[in-house]
Formats: sequence, C-alpha cells, structure tokens
Amino acid sequence: MNSRLKRRLVVVTGVIIVVIIAVLAIVGSSMAHKTITVAEAAAGSYDGQKVQVTGQVVDGSYSYAGDILTFYIYDQAADSSTKLKVVYDQGVSTTFGNEVTAICTGQIDDQGVLQCTDLVTKCPSKYENSTDSLTVEQLLSYGDTIVGNTIKVSGVVKDGTLKPAGQGDRFILTDIAGSSEVSVLYDGALPNDIQAQSVVVITGALNSSHKLEATEVALKG
Repeated sequence: MNSRLKRRLVVVTGVIIVVIIAVLAIVGSSMAHKTITVAEAAAGSYDGQKVQVTGQVVDGSYSYAGDILTFYIYDQAADSSTKLKVVYDQGVSTTFGNEVTAICTGQIDDQGVLQCTDLVTKCPSKYENSTDSLTVEQLLSYGDTIVGNTIKVSGVVKDGTLKPAGQGDRFILTDIAGSSEVSVLYDGALPNDIQAQSVVVITGALNSSHKLEATEVALKG
C-alpha cells in the first residue's frame, strides 16, 4: 500500500469516527432525562424538560379518551396530597391499575402536565395459598345464594382476556379444565408477572350479574 492510499484511508477512517461520535451524541441527548420527584415536577421548575417521575397511580384517577390515557400519580414516601397529571397515548400494560407504581418518562408541558412517552408499571408479585378456595364451577353452582358473600376462588386466567384497569372486565377466570368461567372485575394493580394461563387466587364476591368483584388478586403460592 503506497503512502497516498494510506493517508486517504486514515482520513476516511477519521471522518467515519467523527460521524459515529456525532450520531451517538445526538441519540444520547435525545434519550437523556432527569429523574425527579412528583413534588419537583408539580412545582413547575422542569417545564419543557425531559424528565422521569415515579409515583403511585391515584385510585380512580384514570380515564380513557380513545387511545389516550390520563391519570394522576403521587409520591407514596412523601406528601400524598401533591399529585401530578400524566397523559399517555401509547399501549397500556395489562398490569396498569389503582396504586400501581408508574415510572413515567416524558416532557412537562406549560400546563404542568407530564406528556408521557414511556410508561412502565411495577407491582410486586403477591402469592396466596389456595386452601379452602372454591373452583369456578363450585362458585357458580351456588347461584344467587352466594351473591354478596366474600369468598376465595382459584382458577386460570383465560387466554386473550387480560386487560388494563378501566377497560371493562379485567379478565375471565376459568377452571383448570376450562369447563366453567366467570368474568372478573378489578381496578387494582395486578402482579407484574401475571399473564394468560397464570393460576391465581382471588378474594372477592359474586355480584347480582354473576361477575366476580375482586378485592385482591394473587398468584397461587
């Protein structure tokens, strides 16, 4: 390789390295965010900046308008009266619900609303012993005589029925054999690892429409 070709190769290599560094800098700056608290976000000091805020979803604060989800979060470890409004227009996790921990990344607009572009929900897994629990078939066999009574039921989450809170029935519970099923109503936070075919233990009561209104949903321990 002659000296002229070597110099040309060095120049080309240098240009490539400069381009790569520039691209990485641009990507890094677009992804960068500052982690702040709910109180800091609500104070208005970070309007227009990309931030990440973690908090608990306020009970019953969420609503849907088409694909747009609006909700409020608060800081469980600080002043619970301070709340931050969050708007999110992407797909919502099936674990989303009341009191779930929501990690929200986005930009705070001039109205003090966090326009969220990335939402992660976290809820510790809960496990429950199925001793003395009813099967779905046993539950339904009681008919109206068991309506309103607190009971414990175990079964399997039916494929394709799991939804986020606020979008109708949360999921359908079936017996392991799949011979009987009941719709489950629940607005709370579901364990992160719950999915189709998960075996769960539900505490709640059958309502007059023969739907199971759950007060707690746990994985079978």
